Amino acid sequence: MYIDLILLIIIIVAVVMYFRNFSAFVFIVAITDILLRILSFIRSNIGLPDFKAFLAKYFPDSIFAIIDKYTKGDISIILKWLFVIIMIFFLYYVIKIWIKKKKF
Repeated sequence: MYIDLILLIIIIVAVVMYFRNFSAFVFIVAITDILLRILSFIRSNIGLPDFKAFLAKYFPDSIFAIIDKYTKGDISIILKWLFVIIMIFFLYYVIKIWIKKKKF
């Protein structure tokens, strides 16, 4: 079903509407992808079959997995490149914050 896609869109729209800036969008996309990747790691390295099945049923591996699940061909490639660009912005924001905190 489309539950994972709908939930992702609702979370992104809610955060953007609340914070109203591009950096909030970038951070929520990155946080969501990192969370999904952590859950995927836990799923593949835990010995509890019921918990594994729960994670496999309700949580995709990453945002790339969601893109692959619902799109094919050129649209998939375009969405993946947009995601990579968003992650580049995320890296920029994280480095910027780190440099401000570090104060070389």
